[in-house]
Amino acid sequence: MAEQLTSLAEDRALLGRTSTAERVSDILRSRIAEGFFPPGTRLSEDSIGGALGVSRNTLREAFRLLTHERLLVHELNRGVFVRVLTVEDVEDIYRTRGLVECAVVRGLGEPPYALDGLTEAVQEGERAAREGDWKGLGTANIHFHRELVALAGSARTDELMRSVFAELRLAFHLVDEPRRLHEPYLARNRKILQALREGDRHEAEELLAVYLTDSLERVVDVYRRRFGEGEALP
Repeated sequence: MAEQLTSLAEDRALLGRTSTAERVSDILRSRIAEGFFPPGTRLSEDSIGGALGVSRNTLREAFRLLTHERLLVHELNRGVFVRVLTVEDVEDIYRTRGLVECAVVRGLGEPPYALDGLTEAVQEGERAAREGDWKGLGTANIHFHRELVALAGSARTDELMRSVFAELRLAFHLVDEPRRLHEPYLARNRKILQALREGDRHEAEELLAVYLTDSLERVVDVYRRRFGEGEALP
């Protein structure tokens, strides 16, 4: 925890002079997504507040915001913890992804499409794979899907899926073999990108739908083997 708090203190500069609970929650959300605070971790008000230099009330409001986003959970008389997802949570996340991501691709309209963000995400994943950075590849994969959603040009959809992707990272942090989970999808990302470059959104949607179904089965299989049906990590 000491290493995490030292690193967290470096984020103080992001708060500026007008520190708000929203900015604190942005920092903590990013840190949770990066795995600095793994699922099941208890978050200390004193330690985190001291590292960021914010008041207890500001931090509690940030915790409340992240609890609303289902990233944290408050346990009576125990404190605030990074949430551990259940199998049902994972299934619901992928259900939401399928509804939103496929609808975005389906509604793209006529090509050409603005694909710079998707291209950069694929290149980011390729670099991570060459370096054997499998968690980095997982991050690049999330970036790919975030850029895919951004093609809709909807701030509301971006905000909705920001929370969904952050929750998804909670599931990824509990996977023992990140390479096995993430590596197969790099090639699939390339295929989706290529279909969109060719202006074939129908092919891209079909590829994406199969992709999400296969990914769900892989993650749920890991969960069921580790934690059992419908159970969270003790």
